[in-house]
Amino acid sequence: MRKAIIKFFDRIEDKVRIRLSHRAILYAFVGGGATLLFWRGAWRTFDAIEGLGGIFAILLSPPVSLFLSIVILLATGLFVSVFIGERVIISGLKQEKKIFEKTESEIKEEESMLFEMKMAVDELKRDTAEIREIMEGWKKNL
Repeated sequence: MRKAIIKFFDRIEDKVRIRLSHRAILYAFVGGGATLLFWRGAWRTFDAIEGLGGIFAILLSPPVSLFLSIVILLATGLFVSVFIGERVIISGLKQEKKIFEKTESEIKEEESMLFEMKMAVDELKRDTAEIREIMEGWKKNL
């Protein structure tokens, strides 16, 4: 049952992402709105828990919440990726265009190049394995 639900949402996600990827501004509004709804729900839930008083009121106070979130995000390695994103940093380091500024043909060309590189690496792995087998055969004969 759980696998069926996951598969269902995975298919929907693929279809929506494919359609929205051609309309970056609409995609940003949809994603931004959904993100705001998520955090609004989380915020109100924590406010309700905080309203119970006791330890919850202390743990969910603004300064403690901020400190805890920073510690957790840094410890999990998500701090930079949540606020900036790895792709933005990498494209900046490589002095590339932003992904939404690239044309579809540039993206396809990049995908093709990555595929060719993967094929070359796979071939090198096979060659290395063959050389290793030959070397082991020589060791046995010595």
